[in-house]
Amino acid sequence: MTDEPADEAARPARPERRAVLLRLDPAVHEALTRWATDELRSVNAQIELVVRRALADAGRAPKGARPMRRPGRPRRDAPD
Repeated sequence: MTDEPADEAARPARPERRAVLLRLDPAVHEALTRWATDELRSVNAQIELVVRRALADAGRAPKGARPMRRPGRPRRDAPD
Protein backbone atom coordinates (compact mmCIF):
# COMPACT_ATOMS: atom_id res chain seq x y z
CA MET A 1 0.00 0.00 0.00
CA THR A 2 1.28 3.51 -0.78
CA ASP A 3 1.09 6.74 1.16
CA GLU A 4 -0.12 8.67 -1.90
CA PRO A 5 -3.68 9.99 -1.99
CA ALA A 6 -5.92 8.07 -4.40
CA ASP A 7 -6.31 10.98 -6.84
CA GLU A 8 -2.53 11.43 -7.18
CA ALA A 9 -1.98 7.70 -7.72
CA ALA A 10 -4.45 7.79 -10.64
CA ARG A 11 -2.54 10.55 -12.47
CA PRO A 12 -0.05 9.49 -15.12
CA ALA A 13 3.55 10.21 -14.17
CA ARG A 14 4.99 13.40 -15.67
CA PRO A 15 8.19 12.96 -17.61
CA GLU A 16 11.15 14.50 -15.85
CA ARG A 17 12.23 17.88 -17.18
CA ARG A 18 15.90 18.25 -18.05
CA ALA A 19 18.13 20.85 -16.46
CA VAL A 20 20.67 22.45 -18.81
CA LEU A 21 23.54 24.76 -17.98
CA LEU A 22 23.58 27.61 -20.47
CA ARG A 23 26.29 30.25 -20.70
CA LEU A 24 25.20 33.50 -22.30
CA ASP A 25 26.84 36.80 -23.01
CA PRO A 26 25.61 39.25 -20.33
CA ALA A 27 24.11 41.56 -22.97
CA VAL A 28 22.20 38.65 -24.53
CA HIS A 29 20.93 37.60 -21.10
CA GLU A 30 19.79 41.15 -20.34
CA ALA A 31 17.92 41.38 -23.66
CA LEU A 32 16.34 37.97 -23.04
CA THR A 33 15.31 39.02 -19.53
CA ARG A 34 13.62 42.18 -20.86
CA TRP A 35 11.84 40.18 -23.57
CA ALA A 36 10.65 37.55 -21.06
CA THR A 37 9.42 40.26 -18.68
CA ASP A 38 7.50 41.98 -21.47
CA GLU A 39 5.71 38.70 -22.23
CA LEU A 40 5.13 37.77 -18.56
CA ARG A 41 7.42 34.74 -18.75
CA SER A 42 10.43 33.59 -16.80
CA VAL A 43 13.76 33.63 -18.60
CA ASN A 44 13.65 29.83 -18.58
CA ALA A 45 10.22 29.76 -20.24
CA GLN A 46 11.34 32.34 -22.81
CA ILE A 47 14.39 30.23 -23.72
CA GLU A 48 12.17 27.16 -24.11
CA LEU A 49 9.76 29.13 -26.33
CA VAL A 50 12.60 30.34 -28.57
CA VAL A 51 14.10 26.85 -28.83
CA ARG A 52 10.71 25.30 -29.65
CA ARG A 53 10.10 27.91 -32.37
CA ALA A 54 13.55 27.28 -33.84
CA LEU A 55 12.92 23.52 -33.85
CA ALA A 56 9.55 24.01 -35.57
CA ASP A 57 11.07 26.37 -38.17
CA ALA A 58 13.75 23.79 -38.93
CA GLY A 59 11.20 20.99 -39.24
CA ARG A 60 12.64 19.26 -36.18
CA ALA A 61 9.88 19.78 -33.59
CA PRO A 62 9.45 16.65 -31.45
CA LYS A 63 6.07 14.94 -31.89
CA GLY A 64 5.68 13.93 -28.23
CA ALA A 65 6.49 17.26 -26.58
CA ARG A 66 3.92 18.67 -24.20
CA PRO A 67 2.46 22.06 -25.10
CA MET A 68 3.90 25.07 -23.30
CA ARG A 69 1.92 26.75 -20.57
CA ARG A 70 0.39 30.12 -21.33
CA PRO A 71 2.40 33.12 -20.08
CA GLY A 72 1.66 34.63 -16.69
CA ARG A 73 0.54 33.23 -13.38
CA PRO A 74 -1.61 30.06 -13.58
CA ARG A 75 -5.25 30.45 -12.60
CA ARG A 76 -6.21 29.04 -9.21
CA ASP A 77 -8.75 26.65 -10.71
CA ALA A 78 -6.39 25.44 -13.46
CA PRO A 79 -5.29 21.79 -13.27
CA ASP A 80 -1.55 21.02 -12.92
